[in-house]
Amino acid sequence: MKRRFSVFEAVNYIILALLGFSMIYPFIYVLVYSLNDGYDSMRGGLYFFPRKFTLENYAQVFDNPRIWQAYKITLTRTILGTFLHVMLCSLMAYALSKKTLPGRSIAAFYIFLPTIFNAGFIPFFITLQKLHLINTFWVYIVPMLFNFMHIVIIRTFFQGIPEELEESAKIDGYGDFQIFLRIYLPLSGPVLATISLFIGVAHWNDWFSGAYYVSDKELIPVQTMLQEMLMQAEALSNSMQRAAQQGGQTINPGMIGSTPESLRMALLVITVFPILCVYPFLQRYFVKGVMLGSVKG
Repeated sequence: MKRRFSVFEAVNYIILALLGFSMIYPFIYVLVYSLNDGYDSMRGGLYFFPRKFTLENYAQVFDNPRIWQAYKITLTRTILGTFLHVMLCSLMAYALSKKTLPGRSIAAFYIFLPTIFNAGFIPFFITLQKLHLINTFWVYIVPMLFNFMHIVIIRTFFQGIPEELEESAKIDGYGDFQIFLRIYLPLSGPVLATISLFIGVAHWNDWFSGAYYVSDKELIPVQTMLQEMLMQAEALSNSMQRAAQQGGQTINPGMIGSTPESLRMALLVITVFPILCVYPFLQRYFVKGVMLGSVKG
């Protein structure tokens, strides 16, 4: 017997489909715009498919030697920063999960305190300057090594691991560090994958640090370069529109090439694509990791 859908289910599916489409379509639009000829795109009317397909926008982006260096900085900070963040938070969570730790409550409050009070941008900048982190690669890594909420999630997960496993390991002669590496970490795949996703996306999307803490062009990440190109593209587009209006000119349909707007779309696709490829592999751990780390079983 076929299952019959109720009116509520039908309306629910329609609403969810519309919401899903509203979230996916901006990515489709950016991709279509980046694969279309720049001057042709200025005419508008692009929705689902390129009108004049071209790879010239991507070719010009990759011809820029700065993009490769920016990608190198972004990939390095994302991989290294994620690894160090997960290891540091895991070590702190492991220590705080032990009831026998002297001064555990004081240590937890000390870690929690910075999440309540924020001194602001200027004191934070001065702190980075005193630590000699300004205009160095480590300005991307050190400030993002710690996150209290991530420690709480991992600690709650660790507290759910049976104590019998640790006791049997101690009988075999394992120390605390060996127990952490050989028992706790292998059992913590879902929650560690979730935390890795959180901090990895934060590193990948961070443009603020490169814009305000780094002046060396060799240390600029790709997101900061994208932000600069967005500003430049907007300024150039406004200038072109004003010049066309003042001169009474219109867009020539025969003109072929890239525009600041099309280059911006191409760079946007290049910066978003890698994280979109990684996300599906970690998605299956996402909900499971958050639930296991938030509710003690």
